[in-house]
Amino acid sequence: MAVEDAKYQLGTPENKAFLDAARDNLLNFGTRFPAPDGSSYWLGDDGTPWKDRNRATWITCRMTHVYCLGAFVGFPGAEELVDAGLKGLKGALHDDANDGWYPEITPEGGYTPTKQCYAHAFVLLASSSATLLGRPGAAELLDHAEQVFLDKFWDDETGLSVDTWNTEFTELDPYRGLNANMHSVEAFLAVADVTGDETWRKRAGRIIEHVLGWAKANNWRIPEHFHSDWSLDLECNREKPDDQFKPYGATPGHGIEWSRLITQWATSTYPSDPAAAAPYIDAAEHLFNRAVEDGWNADGAPGIVYTTDWDGKPVVHDRMHWTLAEGINTSSTLARVTGKESYAKWYATFLEYADSTVMDHVNGSWFHQLDRTNKPIGTVWPGKSDLYHATQSMMIPLRDPSLSIAPAAKKQG
Repeated sequence: MAVEDAKYQLGTPENKAFLDAARDNLLNFGTRFPAPDGSSYWLGDDGTPWKDRNRATWITCRMTHVYCLGAFVGFPGAEELVDAGLKGLKGALHDDANDGWYPEITPEGGYTPTKQCYAHAFVLLASSSATLLGRPGAAELLDHAEQVFLDKFWDDETGLSVDTWNTEFTELDPYRGLNANMHSVEAFLAVADVTGDETWRKRAGRIIEHVLGWAKANNWRIPEHFHSDWSLDLECNREKPDDQFKPYGATPGHGIEWSRLITQWATSTYPSDPAAAAPYIDAAEHLFNRAVEDGWNADGAPGIVYTTDWDGKPVVHDRMHWTLAEGINTSSTLARVTGKESYAKWYATFLEYADSTVMDHVNGSWFHQLDRTNKPIGTVWPGKSDLYHATQSMMIPLRDPSLSIAPAAKKQG
């Protein structure tokens, strides 16, 4: 298929039909996620649950959120799947002794240690989406998640989220990271949109100001890892560069994802003051353009490499599906917000690559990891753990970029 094909062109009826069909394929793929206790099974390549793997809070939250989105667009059975996820978040995944949510529970009924900001940010996201949908118990879950997050993970003095506690919330790990803060921003914007409490949007803005300072000082490559005093740790995991959550170097996909979140924050914070929003939109463009320049086709094959060093040279050449999904989201957002044709061209390029290479047209869902020759592999992400990035990327391009995706889906269907 040529990139000029109408189905890849932002704003065409053919594009909407393509996105809607791809979204529904994803939603059909994931319906077997709930375990009997409501937590989410990790799914295999064909959607079969891998019942011998741990069941994670962050995946359960993502699947709950995704089927909230499905409910807003009329996907059959979505509400029941949302309720299943809420059951897990209110029950098996919650630590009744120490509060908060376990990272994972085991098939034998145990749990893995620590309490992670990353997972708790997703509890905020899922419970806010379910609250907007009006599912039973969702509003109470959101209230609880807000309380835990503010008590344990939000550092109001610094204006950033801390990362990891021990299970009992008595010892805070010295590591600080931006992955958890990125998803904090996403969750904070969603909570603000759903509840009307603008304090959450202001908290998101405080995180963004820090990130932009670090990015500008680092040639728009965002540092990911920090010490307890928020001093840079640019050498973190140099010996394990493809770590799932703490990879060494710059992650172009995160530069792209931050670009969209900053644009959403700016357009929602300054809806009638384009001059106030403009510096943030400009920064978002710098982040996107740096990431794409470093990451796309960096080794002679299409796709966005997972990580680069601090000069923009690829380190891990694998392509992760979430990076492409965020490329689709952000290019469409910047095209709509700035009106610049260059972003619409990137959108078409990314969408054609998704269709030709990353979407699994045999088994469903997307291949979550490809090597530098675009062959599916599973060294970091075996199977197809969840639908969150891919589903959102089939919905965000059609909806209000100043709104979180659940309120935007409710507003526009």
